[in-house]
Amino acid sequence: MAGSRERPVSEATMRRLELATGGVAGAGVAEMSARLPWFSRLTADQRAGVLMVTQLGAANFVTWLRDPEATPRLTAEAFRSAPPDLARRMTLRQTVELVRIATEVFEDRIPALAGNRTERAALVAAVLRFGREVAFAAATVYASAAESRGAWDARLEALVVDAVVRGDRDSDGALLSRASALGWDPAVRAVALVGDPPTEGDGDGPDPLHGVRRAAYRAGVSVLLGAHGSHLVMIMSLDDGRHGHAGRGPDHPADDDEPDPTDPDGLDDEPPPARVADLTRGESKAALALADAFGPGPVVAGPVVAGLLDAHRSAASALAGHRAVAAWPGAPRPVSADELLPERVLAGDAAAVEALVRDVARPLREAGGSLVETVDSYLEHAGVLEACARSLYVHPNTVRYRLRRVADLTGAHASDARGSRLLHMAIALDRLRTTADGTDSPARR
Repeated sequence: MAGSRERPVSEATMRRLELATGGVAGAGVAEMSARLPWFSRLTADQRAGVLMVTQLGAANFVTWLRDPEATPRLTAEAFRSAPPDLARRMTLRQTVELVRIATEVFEDRIPALAGNRTERAALVAAVLRFGREVAFAAATVYASAAESRGAWDARLEALVVDAVVRGDRDSDGALLSRASALGWDPAVRAVALVGDPPTEGDGDGPDPLHGVRRAAYRAGVSVLLGAHGSHLVMIMSLDDGRHGHAGRGPDHPADDDEPDPTDPDGLDDEPPPARVADLTRGESKAALALADAFGPGPVVAGPVVAGLLDAHRSAASALAGHRAVAAWPGAPRPVSADELLPERVLAGDAAAVEALVRDVARPLREAGGSLVETVDSYLEHAGVLEACARSLYVHPNTVRYRLRRVADLTGAHASDARGSRLLHMAIALDRLRTTADGTDSPARR
């Protein structure tokens, strides 16, 4: 039949088919209603839309019998005629179910209109072929819609990430509205990660970030991805558990000069809770998993924030850390932006200066108990505990206790290279500020 210009059925049969299209379409819709539980939940207008598409399909079948070369155009027209509300309401799976039922009804009703056995065989073959073409047309329509939606979502996602990076105040609610349209819950806690995008060929398919999205799906988190210059910015959701903000440890005795009699060697014990996020535990395991999805090079994580409206702070810290991470060749991947405070200070990051003075130097100064003097002496004597104790005229256990107190307050350990560098820089910055101002003014508190 295909490729032959000779009509497979007689003109009389064609007229019977034309007159029967309405009844065939109605029978198809009745069968859909009887067999599909969700069909009855459609509105009257939506069910009428299904009937209209089915009637058009039946009419197109008759037209196609007259001109088989019109198959692609006619099958596509059947779906383009669907009301927009119906197209949004129906999923691809539901559409396939409708096409299957309609084809079964066509197979049952249309061949019965044949004038003889030859025409009946021709109509059976024609219905099967036309049903196949309709199924392909449905898949094409939904694929096109998915591509359009994907392109639109990508543009929307880029706008959201760009607004987060720029720190838009979202006075008109545009940021939250766009994020909600992408399925993001603006109330969940979030963290920003910055790294290099995957190299060409790392992702599967046309989307170069497909591998990143797949890693996020496997980690069970939602992500928003966007470019910032040559870097990839990821906003990652943290919607399970609580963020364990590290900070000051339990209260200690008022007399800071008294050693801990139960732990004379406490300096070498397990470190207390860190001031910065530990990227190897708890909720941050997702950050570890997603770091592998970035391209080669360092990956920097900002602090965890309460929601999307605060994500600009996390993104700003992560971007600042990524600019300075080259100064620490041995930095882990990912590395917290707070762990890069000394490098960020050297890179001219004013926010890092403020953080070191506020979170490290000031707590030590306000705690008293000669903590700052002890840190100075310990670093000056290259970490030799006994020499430090002699210079301060105290017992070595007292030095141990004071250094433990320093670690509790700041999360920095004077006995390791990173901690000693951070403490030295924080105390020096605080002294420079105090010298410049004459005092530590309330404005800086």
